[in-house]
Amino acid sequence: MVIGTGSTDRMLSASEVTAIVNEGMASADLQDQKLLLIIPDHTRSAPVGQMFRAIHAATKGIVKQLDVLIALGTHPPMSEEMINTRLELTPEERAGQYGEVTVYNHLWKDPNALKKIGTIKEAEIKKLSGGLFQMDVEITVNRLIYDYDKICIVGPVFPHEVVGFSGGFKYLFPGISGQEIIDFFHWLGAVISNPKIIGTKDTPVRAVLNRSAEMVTVPSLCFAMVVKKGGLAGLYFGEPKEAWEEAADLSDQLHIQYHDHPYQTVLSCAPVMYDDLWVGGKCMYKLEPVVADGGELIIYAPHITEISVTHGKIIEEIGYHTRDYFRKQWDRFKQYPWGVIAHSTHVRGIGTYEDGVEKCRVKVTLATGIPEELCRKINLGYRDPASIKVEDYLNREDEGILYIEKAGEVLHRLKDRPEWQTL
Repeated sequence: MVIGTGSTDRMLSASEVTAIVNEGMASADLQDQKLLLIIPDHTRSAPVGQMFRAIHAATKGIVKQLDVLIALGTHPPMSEEMINTRLELTPEERAGQYGEVTVYNHLWKDPNALKKIGTIKEAEIKKLSGGLFQMDVEITVNRLIYDYDKICIVGPVFPHEVVGFSGGFKYLFPGISGQEIIDFFHWLGAVISNPKIIGTKDTPVRAVLNRSAEMVTVPSLCFAMVVKKGGLAGLYFGEPKEAWEEAADLSDQLHIQYHDHPYQTVLSCAPVMYDDLWVGGKCMYKLEPVVADGGELIIYAPHITEISVTHGKIIEEIGYHTRDYFRKQWDRFKQYPWGVIAHSTHVRGIGTYEDGVEKCRVKVTLATGIPEELCRKINLGYRDPASIKVEDYLNREDEGILYIEKAGEVLHRLKDRPEWQTL
């Protein structure tokens, strides 16, 4: 049974959120148990602090232990200052009122931090992937979860370029998993392609996540949040799959904006929470469907100065290219992390590779703090961010120019979706 509610036309009040948290925690049989919360890092919009405080209050004196694990995937670890900001706590509150709560960063590259929990065999992978892959995939997860009686995912649900909609078991895979499933998860989505996957609820990638989650023996709970303007339009509690289902249905209504026609130019502005191109690439993912053939998408982010804190050197080697550029030269690229290759294709977008010639459907230009020489090296366009006057892009949709002030979470899609955008 799912506890919670949501609406397309109003926000939940603080008292409603507290009531849902209290009812959910009361139903979870937590007496004298150890509970581990799994939360997103700073690159996801959500009132995590509000949720953390409410859960802490609802479980105080009931649970034996309450701790937090940050689902980083392959993102860099969060500093103590960043953790305090994520939890919306002062250092004094963190050390005092919440001093018994330990916060862990996920360690995706440390074999000692991971536990193998099973393997999805090649015959099943073939079935789940619709015949795209036939290989064994080893499933690992952060072994910390096995020190707890229950885990509780506390994360938002948005349209997502790899899985369709984020949230739910995605906070386990790839959120707190090892590299093999992370790489397979991302490359499967990339092979299907971002425009087909994003904003689609039932996808082969989601099927792989759900199958992986069946191997986790620690009981799992979930608060699935639907975020609007920093607050909550919806909050659902229950088993992860069921809570996610409700949240994804509401996200479909709130986080997808439909357009009558494509745009020749799109100025896609990255919020400050996207601090490198690895996450700032979402400004392309969420807007690629509405860029006209031959058009240009500009990622405007003067604050971004790095390609990727974690994967930058690899991306400098392989560059940004279309899916077929890699698939048709697979022997040359298959030794690179598949998740990084997937990111490359998502940022570069749809295109072809025939007879050694790559043709990209749209031009992707960086107006960031990344130097022009490096932009050219990685196969992206360059624009001095100081040359861009935002006011020049405002209210010009009828002219084929679209301005998005805070890109990366709302999906923009054509009302009449072409075949290459339909799964």
